[in-house]
Amino acid sequence: MALVVQKYGGSSVADARSIKRVAKRIAESRRAGNDVVVVVSAMGDTTDELLDLAGEITPLPPKRELDILLTAGERISMSLLAMAITKLGVKAKSFTGQQAGLLTDAVHGRAQIVDVVPHRVHETLQKGQVAIVAGFQGVSRSNDVTTLGRGGSDTTAVALAAGLGADVCEIYTDVDGVFTADPRVATSARKIDRVTYEEMLELAAGGAKVLALRAVEYARRYEVPVHVRSSFSTKTGTLVTGTYGDPIDPNAPASQKDTQMEDPIISGVAHDDSEAKITVVGVPDKPGMAARLFEVVAGAGANIDMIVQNVSAGETGRTDISFTLPHASTQATVAALDAVREEIGYLALEDDDQIGKLSLVGAGMKSNPGVSARLFGALRDAGINIEMISTSEIRISVVTRADMLDDAVRAVHTAFGLDSTEGEAVVYAGSGR
Repeated sequence: MALVVQKYGGSSVADARSIKRVAKRIAESRRAGNDVVVVVSAMGDTTDELLDLAGEITPLPPKRELDILLTAGERISMSLLAMAITKLGVKAKSFTGQQAGLLTDAVHGRAQIVDVVPHRVHETLQKGQVAIVAGFQGVSRSNDVTTLGRGGSDTTAVALAAGLGADVCEIYTDVDGVFTADPRVATSARKIDRVTYEEMLELAAGGAKVLALRAVEYARRYEVPVHVRSSFSTKTGTLVTGTYGDPIDPNAPASQKDTQMEDPIISGVAHDDSEAKITVVGVPDKPGMAARLFEVVAGAGANIDMIVQNVSAGETGRTDISFTLPHASTQATVAALDAVREEIGYLALEDDDQIGKLSLVGAGMKSNPGVSARLFGALRDAGINIEMISTSEIRISVVTRADMLDDAVRAVHTAFGLDSTEGEAVVYAGSGR
């Protein structure tokens, strides 16, 4: 018997028929002798629809009230799924994030989990029942409902798996696992059998939507094995873990374990079209100027991704600093920088929301020369200009024009031999939102 935490995304529970299909899978797992905890997202695009509805009321809804509104989507899903499982003869009980013991800080809209106290979930499992938990939400110490931000249901699932000491956290989505690129863009992408936490962190940070960045960070910190798979098929998915050698089936013979020696240098290509670029032109090249600039950016609540500073012009003593950030943070950041223009003494401010980021990820690149040359050569041959470059030990990211991003993904994917020879990747449902 194993303790399994399963998470089902919005496309997996998009309608009554989908909920019944998911309920059947959960009931089968319970009848097989597993203790099962299920985390569920809102149905389909419910969260986006609720955001649109709030926008029709006011352009700036109070964050506390918005959190209360948005958590309604997961509550609908959890109760309907509990009903469907019960109808199949397996007892199930649903819980909100608050009832399940997900304690967070008090930051509405992007709360951080500070503790997991799943007493009621434990009690439900001890009774042989399935526990259904609403994802994406928790409760602050002051007893206010909070939400965890985009991808919050993934984070809920991994946090519960860690808190319960689960054997595995299964993330069910609308594709068969983690692919070498988004199969909606590169139809020749192939499924990766295993990937390390570090590689998955870089892929998620690069824009791969299959698994939320915070969920991977949480999984790595608490060593939670994560199995990404499709709720629309029974195929084995992708295991995200600390090493290459851990089999998805813990009882598999040693002969079935992969060795890192045979793994490809590159794990995948991620892309992100949700960022903008701000360039601060003519910043005085003096100690403390960059620090002050980014203090202002941090105060505006922006998460910075890539940063590039030009070489200072000797005759002017000034330099340009460019950085990327989420689209949603651009307006507030520009306003904050405008307010300190005289204090910092820069000459001009430029913002550009028509950029795209491509990231090449692979643990093997740090010990294999020529990766950068092949990447830049592939982009050159495709006629794609590079505007910014950022690197880590296992990642190279570049910024290009948004309308060229899909072409860039396909060109790089092919250049590194990642194309599948087994036909096109299948996307069962969903919009990738």
